[in-house]
Amino acid sequence: MFIETRTTGIWIGGGRTALSNITISDLEAILAGEPEELGVYLQLVERDVVIDGHKVKVHCHCLAVDGNGRVQPKRLAQFMRNAIADYAIPRSKLQEARLRDVKFRSSSAVAELHRQACAVFTDLEKTGEGGEMLLFLLAERFLKLPQVLCKMDLKTDRRMHYHGADGVYAGIGDDGRLKLYWGESKIYGDATTAIRDCLSSLAPFLLEEDSEGAERERDLLLLSDKADLSDPALTEAFKRFFNRKSPLSNRVEYCGVALVGFDAAIYPVDDTRLVAEELAEAARKEIARWAGSVGSRLKMEKLDQFDIEFLCVPIPSADGFRSEFLDALGLSK
Repeated sequence: MFIETRTTGIWIGGGRTALSNITISDLEAILAGEPEELGVYLQLVERDVVIDGHKVKVHCHCLAVDGNGRVQPKRLAQFMRNAIADYAIPRSKLQEARLRDVKFRSSSAVAELHRQACAVFTDLEKTGEGGEMLLFLLAERFLKLPQVLCKMDLKTDRRMHYHGADGVYAGIGDDGRLKLYWGESKIYGDATTAIRDCLSSLAPFLLEEDSEGAERERDLLLLSDKADLSDPALTEAFKRFFNRKSPLSNRVEYCGVALVGFDAAIYPVDDTRLVAEELAEAARKEIARWAGSVGSRLKMEKLDQFDIEFLCVPIPSADGFRSEFLDALGLSK
């Protein structure tokens, strides 16, 4: 459980130019979107499942069941599309657009940024960007960990995936340390394979020593230059943690936030009417098996003593999820 520390400002020349520390309240103030809206599309099954001998916490969501006893992956994809600018556009740029729209009683500036956001996503059929977007939504709206580096804005080719972690998020530790969460996501047909590949991809960001050749080095350089927490003073305070000449650079703890989506037999293949609690109960019966795979892989990757938030999202079809996401963005071929 996080303990909030007090923020105090450094005042120079009559204005606050930096924060002496960053609090939980500072980070929660920049979170995007209404948390309760998430429950319209994703049903929380279990949270904070612990695995003996590990610091990981496993959380599980399944698709929400509507009034007709159906799950609707298409609606989830459309919800993701509607939040696309929050993920793919820097916070300060979005804020400028909102202020402009208020000034001129318009919606055109934000609408243009939403169009730009959709345009940077790849149209490749095997895209992993849908998983990255879902990771963003669950990190911000469920875990309350804000994204601190908008990597989609740095893409130069829409048909290429951006190299590095699938997302970078931040939290505050009990003693005021900055907890930097490296994000990885995998949407596969098989749960065990998704868990294996996700944690294998995450491992270098947590395990490697800080050096010029480390997997995370490029992202750390980007954080020191491109981090955007909307408020200029908060952003500058955050960037100080990534200045190698500052003692604050020793106050950063590397953590992980991982998401796996995978085909699950809990969903019927026919038009059987679903009951939300029965679907959730079917998922709960599988959680021990999924968590067991997570625990085994954590041990193999030597990640058992790292704080990791692990998000399991069983879905009817991984291929269907990717297809619905591309369709929602107007990128289906």
